[in-house]
Amino acid sequence: MLAQMLFRPNSGNVNTLKDIGLTLGVLSVLLSSLSYADQSNNHLPPVRFLDLTSEQPFSHRYTGGWEHFVGGGVAAFDCNNDAAPDLYIAGGESPAKLLVNSGNKKIRFDHKPHSSTDLYAVTGAYPIDIDSDGIIDLAVLRAGENVLLKGLGNCQFVRANESWKYVASDRWTTAFSATWESKAAGPTLVFGNYVDRQNEAGPFGACDKHELYRMQNRVFKKPMLLAPGFCTLSILFSDWNRQGKADLRISNDRHYYLHDGHDQLWQMQDQPTLYTETEGWQTFKIWGMGIASRDITGDGLPDYLLTSMSDQKFQVLKRGAQGPEYKDEAFKRGMIAHRPYFGDEGRPSTAWHAQFGDVNNDGTNDLFIAKGNVDQMPGLAIKDPNNLLLQDEPGIFYEVGRQAGIADVERSRGAALEDFNGDGLLDLVVVNRRAVFRVYQNVSETSGKWIGVKLQQKGNNTHAIGAWIAVKRDGNIQYREVTIGGGHAGGSLLPQHFGLGHTGTVQIQVTWPDQTTSKWQEFASGKVWTILK
Repeated sequence: MLAQMLFRPNSGNVNTLKDIGLTLGVLSVLLSSLSYADQSNNHLPPVRFLDLTSEQPFSHRYTGGWEHFVGGGVAAFDCNNDAAPDLYIAGGESPAKLLVNSGNKKIRFDHKPHSSTDLYAVTGAYPIDIDSDGIIDLAVLRAGENVLLKGLGNCQFVRANESWKYVASDRWTTAFSATWESKAAGPTLVFGNYVDRQNEAGPFGACDKHELYRMQNRVFKKPMLLAPGFCTLSILFSDWNRQGKADLRISNDRHYYLHDGHDQLWQMQDQPTLYTETEGWQTFKIWGMGIASRDITGDGLPDYLLTSMSDQKFQVLKRGAQGPEYKDEAFKRGMIAHRPYFGDEGRPSTAWHAQFGDVNNDGTNDLFIAKGNVDQMPGLAIKDPNNLLLQDEPGIFYEVGRQAGIADVERSRGAALEDFNGDGLLDLVVVNRRAVFRVYQNVSETSGKWIGVKLQQKGNNTHAIGAWIAVKRDGNIQYREVTIGGGHAGGSLLPQHFGLGHTGTVQIQVTWPDQTTSKWQEFASGKVWTILK
């Protein structure tokens, strides 16, 4: 068959060189797919997770029809200030759940029922301190009216739409991000919307606009609409070139925007504008599902993993670029993750939430990707295992999901890769569509040292969103941007976890959101440190 593809005769006006180039591209993908399932690296320490789902005193599924084919996010945060991360998980047509961390060495969550949090039609949620009172609030995304929940402490919440004058629409919201703009009175919130359900000509070609909210006198002004929208499933405020302010990256789903859409980058100013090709932005079309951000290349700038159907994209800013001009390094680095890595499924994968984190504390960031069919799409894999890609020192990623014990083949959506029992190892929770919510504890016997960094500042923006943390060990520096957004319909607001390998003492420097920079300070590994401004 390959010979027929390579040497088939041209017909009509087919461009020979273009045809050969396309064929070689197909051949490259086919050859890569032959070896993908056999990825391994014996030099990487073994990683093992223990499935504790059956030991949880609750059961949860993300359920529903078309409006809940997407979404299914989870928010990870500490709602009672006990240093044990809690969760808020979307339920779709089932009620959402607030889960309080009640475990010690073994992870355990208890459902805390309340009418304010047991909401229906929830697609996702993000933790954020909106009013800067030091207590975490929640932005709850819904197929319908979104809800802002004000945190009262001790994992209690109250609806705050009216008191904060947050006027929500009836749109289908699937994405969220927040930033604190310079001299702003409060956070800038953007709710990313999917298909316009009121458009009778839809759903194809009927993508909705997005809503941007700014604060004035401690309440929200009337929202500004960002258009065009191209059926968005993930957005992220990020300072992509370390200019001291965040712009808004948007990943869009080509399944519904059809011909005119593409991924976008909004330049933030009083009236935001889209970056254009003349400014360096290269438009591209993917089935955009999620965004994960981390400096993987070590240049001090954020790189972006974009999940999609079939292959993933890993965008790295071109060296010396004057604008947002990126190159894709997913294939080069082993991050393409384009089809199931075991079983007899030859069809492409569908990827959703992605998150970087050092699961073996060797000093390099690894990558988790949640996978799962939209519902019953016949051209895509049905049994589609989640990925856990370990990074080696040269920056190449290797699949270890099956060996690690996290290769669930249900329809996964949102996830959180965080330390839920305080032992310095990143654990994992995964939301599944029409299947049980999974809880995995990292029980790896071989791992390096670690440190946690929690930023805190007085006044506005208590968690220092937009800050950069630099951790220096053995002459190498890890850079980390503190953000709210991205992922798939959920994210975390917790101490930043750094694996350190064999290093017991590190130096840390913080560039705060106002661009003031702290002095390098020395910290010991093995605990979470709070750094104050």
